[in-house]
Amino acid sequence: MDFRELLGKVAEILERLRIPYAVTGGYAVSVWGKPRSTLDIDVIIELFEPQIGKLTAALRGISEMSYVDERMVIRAFERKGEFNFIHVESGIKVDFWVSKKDEFSREELQRRVSRIIAGRKIYFISPEDLILNKLRWHKESGSELQLRDVEVVIKFQKRLNWKYLRKWAKIHSTLNILNALRKK
Repeated sequence: MDFRELLGKVAEILERLRIPYAVTGGYAVSVWGKPRSTLDIDVIIELFEPQIGKLTAALRGISEMSYVDERMVIRAFERKGEFNFIHVESGIKVDFWVSKKDEFSREELQRRVSRIIAGRKIYFISPEDLILNKLRWHKESGSELQLRDVEVVIKFQKRLNWKYLRKWAKIHSTLNILNALRKK
């Protein structure tokens, strides 16, 4: 199973369970910018407690060789953090990020955009929200990869909503970085 097949299966599960989601991270950079290698699939989800057991069971149902720890899903739900699903046969890991349910996180899921991948509709984070997240990740980690990703998305996306970007970059204290990257 490759990235696209696994992503399709994960999207099918999330849609069946009515869990709003958006693909983010390196895979989204490949959609909104240019293809780059990535070791995993990052997915933001809006998860509610009654869905935890169903989601865990459905992910395990993808393959006998799948791994997801329900205790980690519960912990991620409680802390609005991350849990992993590993498709052992392919070695592909899916990182699920539980939405924080703040104003930005709500907008991020409302603004998601669908794209057809391997014949299936998949929801991706908008290019603006991807940029904003990458700026925040850079601010927290100092990772230069995050800045390169932002540059690539800015270069390839000619119709970005700069008013929206400036609003949230100011709130996230990343406006100076955004302005510097825009000038490049």
